Amino acid sequence: MKPVIFGLSGPALTPEERAFFAAVRPAGYILFKRNVVDRGQVRALTDSLRELEARDDVAILVDQEGGRVARLGPPEWPAFPGGPEFDRLYEVAPISGMEAARANAQALGLMLAEAGITVDCAPILDVAREGTTEAIACRAYGSEPMRVAAMGRATLEGLAAGGVVGVVKHMPGHGRALVDSHHLLPTVTASAEELEDDLAPFRALAHAPMGMTSHIVFEAWDAERPATLSPVVIEEVIRGRIGFDGLLMTDDIDMKALSGTAGEKAAGAIAAGCDLVLDCWARMPEMEEIAARLGDIAPRARERLDAAMASRTAPAGDMAALLARRDALLALV
Repeated sequence: MKPVIFGLSGPALTPEERAFFAAVRPAGYILFKRNVVDRGQVRALTDSLRELEARDDVAILVDQEGGRVARLGPPEWPAFPGGPEFDRLYEVAPISGMEAARANAQALGLMLAEAGITVDCAPILDVAREGTTEAIACRAYGSEPMRVAAMGRATLEGLAAGGVVGVVKHMPGHGRALVDSHHLLPTVTASAEELEDDLAPFRALAHAPMGMTSHIVFEAWDAERPATLSPVVIEEVIRGRIGFDGLLMTDDIDMKALSGTAGEKAAGAIAAGCDLVLDCWARMPEMEEIAARLGDIAPRARERLDAAMASRTAPAGDMAALLARRDALLALV
């Protein structure tokens, strides 16, 4: 097994992809809108991945936060609200805010589990601030660390009840970035003491089964390398100060914050201490380069992957009732 999660080019596996994945054995797969048509098609696609791997516990990921970030959407699937809507409710009724976030995530988990998706890249635990890039601000649960942690915890719990593994992101915090790492490399100049606020939600949820790095330079910790490529940030901050021992994957290595070829970035992330590389765009030459540059998954990384996937439970709950409960609570504000 290679320590990489690959994207797919379309709504069904191509013969070339099928042969490549069978030979390489990636650790998982990630779906995007280009892979989504309707319920039957998505279920057939995820079933084909399980058939290819000859096992049921394949890590099949999607970014389905709600709001701006949703790969499955209307009219085939319901729309889900983003983090700021729960933040507004929490402002006036904290318990109701957490309850709404939990019901929302459980319904979301049920929807994904029905489609054969096993991992949701949520919740986002970045603490929003004045000047936070809109790419994060429109998705965040707020600007107070413990509020973010509380709704992040409720979301993780809801996803788990719905039968899906959650991923906390973007470690060690994206809230101070003033530019979008999809396009530019952000640099954060805050002191280590100031950054404690950014670590707090991740520290509170250090037991999460999976986490995702950020492509950001934190001058207080490593002025030369972004977190994804920094052994200092990964080992001393994420594994050390935060205490996270779950499966750690990169954010998409195709994002313009990182420089170099796909293979160079992938090898650098694994060398820095990431367990898995996330490569989303299904470009065969890049996937081939990554596979050639990476060895087999490290034993400890495989243990973390297996533990995360083993944490899944059978989906539970009534989706209509959960959505009705969420909407009743959100209507309070």
